[in-house]
Amino acid sequence: MAPNFPSARTVSANGIELAVHEAGEGTPVLLLHGFPELAYSWRHQVGPIAGAGFRVIVPNQRGYDGSSAPQDAQSYSVKNLVADLTGMLDALEIEQAVFFGHDWGSMPAWYSAVYAPDRVLGVGSLCTPYFTPGEVDLIEAYNVLRGPNHYMATFQEPGVGEGILERDVEATFRALLRGRGYTMDQFEASPAEVREVPAGVFVGDPQLFGDEILTDEELAVYVDTYRRTGFTGGLNWYRALHKDWEEAQGHEFVVDKPALMISAADDWFFPRGATDGMEQLLPQVEKHVIADAGHWLQQEKPDEVNALLVPWLQRNFG
Repeated sequence: MAPNFPSARTVSANGIELAVHEAGEGTPVLLLHGFPELAYSWRHQVGPIAGAGFRVIVPNQRGYDGSSAPQDAQSYSVKNLVADLTGMLDALEIEQAVFFGHDWGSMPAWYSAVYAPDRVLGVGSLCTPYFTPGEVDLIEAYNVLRGPNHYMATFQEPGVGEGILERDVEATFRALLRGRGYTMDQFEASPAEVREVPAGVFVGDPQLFGDEILTDEELAVYVDTYRRTGFTGGLNWYRALHKDWEEAQGHEFVVDKPALMISAADDWFFPRGATDGMEQLLPQVEKHVIADAGHWLQQEKPDEVNALLVPWLQRNFG
């Protein structure tokens, strides 16, 4: 693992093993990565949060480097991912924690308060809004919103997403993990086939991202890892989306706990206004928007993220 990031230990949880990175002491804070990322994507947050008096716990989640990657795609449902995390807390002898995610990692972060409310002190997210299940699953909803060739639909077929992303792993990450490119206005003015957000955006076609945000050393962490593991584990999260919708039916979605939503002003992975109305589900939510920023928020704008996240933790859980 790269310098200045705590080494991992293996923790048994929910019938699998998770590679878990830890630092600090105090109230536990879980940092949950998205796709196609790693625990390492939180490297800029671990030190400041631990330094503020918290125990930072950063797992590589189910399907990712050092953690188990079961073949059954349906085992990657959000409800089961929450069970992974509560099992991890059991193994670490922790009763309650703050659950905070980015991108896909925000789904088990938000839904921890739905599926395991007694284990949750507070919840929050970078970029990904909190929402209830609609009349159809997310794939069908995006078929209507974006069109049938959006990346989540493409990723449903085993092997297809792998073929796109694994063709040249270094080129994939050089194209993908970049800063803000298109503004939201520019994206909304783009042709329909661009606004559909096809899987090609992950490999630089179309080229919607901006400048590189990783050093060569940081990039190598991702490239070396994914050359070894492939992308199937992370892609399986998408392949469980219909099960996510089924399992979410009939639950209580109002979460009256401290909540934090930090958006990037130019994160076109989500439609404009995606966080509108979250206050009805999260009565205690704090919402912030970081300007001139894209989707890989904690890596592109680490100081701005930390300036919001750390004081929120201190106010509510310090």
